[in-house]
Amino acid sequence: MPRFEPFPALRYSPDESLDLVAAPPYDVLSDRDIKDLLRLDAHNIVAIDVPRDSDGDGRYEAAAKRMNEWISSGVLVADPSPSFTLYRMQFTDETGAERETVGVIGALEVVDEGAGGVLPHEKTTPKAKTDRLDLTRATEANLSPVWGLSLAAGLTSLLAAEGEPVGRCIDENGVTHIVERVSDPSRVAAISAAVGAQPVVIADGHHRYAISRTYRDEQRAATGRNDLGSELTLTYVGELLEEQLSVAAIHRLISGVPDWALLQSFSPLFEMTSAGVVGPGHAREVVELGAMCLVHSDGHGTFMKPRPECFEGVRDLDSARLEHALTRVPSYELSYQHGVNNIVSALAAGDASAGVLLRPVSVAEIRRTADEGLLMPPKSTFFTPKLRTGLVIRPLNV
Repeated sequence: MPRFEPFPALRYSPDESLDLVAAPPYDVLSDRDIKDLLRLDAHNIVAIDVPRDSDGDGRYEAAAKRMNEWISSGVLVADPSPSFTLYRMQFTDETGAERETVGVIGALEVVDEGAGGVLPHEKTTPKAKTDRLDLTRATEANLSPVWGLSLAAGLTSLLAAEGEPVGRCIDENGVTHIVERVSDPSRVAAISAAVGAQPVVIADGHHRYAISRTYRDEQRAATGRNDLGSELTLTYVGELLEEQLSVAAIHRLISGVPDWALLQSFSPLFEMTSAGVVGPGHAREVVELGAMCLVHSDGHGTFMKPRPECFEGVRDLDSARLEHALTRVPSYELSYQHGVNNIVSALAAGDASAGVLLRPVSVAEIRRTADEGLLMPPKSTFFTPKLRTGLVIRPLNV
């Protein structure tokens, strides 16, 4: 089972407003988003996490220099001792219900692929960029956490609020993010033991975890040591429980084949009914109907309810059903998008010939995937709300 350890975190000074300096994860930000965040505050974490100073490797060195300057000037302050960080998110979900989730940020062991203890939960799409690796090399820090799901029963009860928060901010979606430092030795030991008692499933951040493995191997080769900070990586861990997760669907955009041809190819596998003009309410309707929805280029839709006999042996996932249905299509290109409005907008702009709305994956299916050591198709789950970057930074050289 994996080690999960506290560490002396870098945090923004209390003089800095987390509302202005924290940011969404790097992989959901556009160039415009980055510019807007830097206009809010020159100390926004994107100045380090997504540097845009220059082209080439120079931007990573600039990010490292900036981080060191912020430490020297007191913008970033190191904790006096190792700790865990409790991380709560308070939000309103898609059904209108008020929710609160809690997890713990610590340093999770980096294990070899297939070694067990830390498990992927879905197949990943190739990423050729070395951006995260180059940034890690330059800054010698983990800037944004991997998101892990623990199979340890009772972890949530160990994460009850007991002290004063060390940070709080509200993001652009109205989600309140609250962090609390845990340094009491007995409580630290209990949390570490709970997380280390069961496998941790990677929910989000497969690429970041893979980069951590590459960086660890580089450090081992360079130093001959296996006791450095690179042996672990910054990770948020929450218990795999229904009430602790908010899972949205990642929908599909299809190019290279007209919508009418898709409808023709899919019709033997599904019961087809008209869905009218597609809008945000269709995210709820596909769940209620037990169907997917093919979105046509004109913005209208067709509900597709799977015929059970056509999907024998196929995983109980819309992503797997669509993957199976697309074997009937000779040639196509697939891309991924969350949010019904984003699908409709992409079709209106001519970015694809059709879209497919999927239902969210159930927590029960996520647990079954973990228990049986299976993998879902790529981009099957979209965990919300997104963790903020900048609330906790993990130096690797302490």
